[in-house]
Amino acid sequence: MTNRINNFNAGPAALPLPVLEQIREEFLDLNGSGMSILEISHRSKWFDKIINEAIERTKRLLKLGDDFQVLFIQGGASLQFCMIPMNLSLENKPVDYINTGTWSTKAIKEAEAQGKDVRALASSEDRNFAYIPYDVKEDGRAAYLHFTSNNTIKGTQWTKFPDAGGVPLICDMSSDIMSRPFDASPFGLIYAGAQKNIGPSGTAMVIIRKDMLDRVPSGLPSMLKYSTFAEKNSMFNTPPCFVIYTISLVLRWIEETIGGIDRMDQINREKAALLYKLIDSSGFYKGTADKDSRSLMNITFRLADEGLEKKFIAEALEHGFGGLKGHRSVGGCRASIYNATGIVQVKALKNFMADFEKREG
Repeated sequence: MTNRINNFNAGPAALPLPVLEQIREEFLDLNGSGMSILEISHRSKWFDKIINEAIERTKRLLKLGDDFQVLFIQGGASLQFCMIPMNLSLENKPVDYINTGTWSTKAIKEAEAQGKDVRALASSEDRNFAYIPYDVKEDGRAAYLHFTSNNTIKGTQWTKFPDAGGVPLICDMSSDIMSRPFDASPFGLIYAGAQKNIGPSGTAMVIIRKDMLDRVPSGLPSMLKYSTFAEKNSMFNTPPCFVIYTISLVLRWIEETIGGIDRMDQINREKAALLYKLIDSSGFYKGTADKDSRSLMNITFRLADEGLEKKFIAEALEHGFGGLKGHRSVGGCRASIYNATGIVQVKALKNFMADFEKREG
């Protein structure tokens, strides 16, 4: 393939090249159907196999028991911010949140808009969200405890998940799902916008513990009820077929080509270590997150001034490295190294950064 850039976009982000090649190969004729994935019925045997395979691979990769159900819900993670308190809050119980940045703040706002008794148990806002507030005190009174596992904008990530003392954990894993192993048993619900680490934009993967479905109020609109999606295998209405098809292929790539989540985790740690080692040994680049809170997915850093950052980003693009501009709300630089961005691409970026420092430092 020609003209493929080294893609460090934060989302929509890189997809595995073998997945893209398989999509291209099957695009006009999916599995002998004579139709594209964009044309087949979501009620067909072809799509039924695709969505069930995506569900089965998710459960295998994350070692989920039969007490969990995998759903695909349009609206991305942002719709989940309001669906969670709408569906899973309980009368006379507060809903607890940990605020580690933009996405946590948005989730809190949506719960407050519904008049819920929102408690912020911990926050890193006092230092511009540069760290994870690990000292969380949960008193056991809440309906759930919500947190964001990886913060794409500030470049922080939970290395150890909070202990909620039996209160169900709810987690936005949009930017690090399928990147490392974890114990799902304390979680009542996990959700992830697909476009960062498992597929293209257009859906959120929602993993819900089945007992949480008992909380869903009967009076909610059908399309805002988790039970609607659970009862119809995410096909109450027409789902985003192409997105789910791509997710299924990405999950196959993780399982069969990479070798599973444990191996994916090893690779991701190797990738991040390459860039953090360069940053730490440099007086030229400065990381923005505390070392004990650094993300393995989003490497955020600054240079001496904005002019130099603009030059770095422009020259990087000229050399085939895209997506290195920091989020518009904070500026700076960011290399998003999700699962599909390989170690070869990360080594090439490291070499470019070292060369840029020699020339400009």
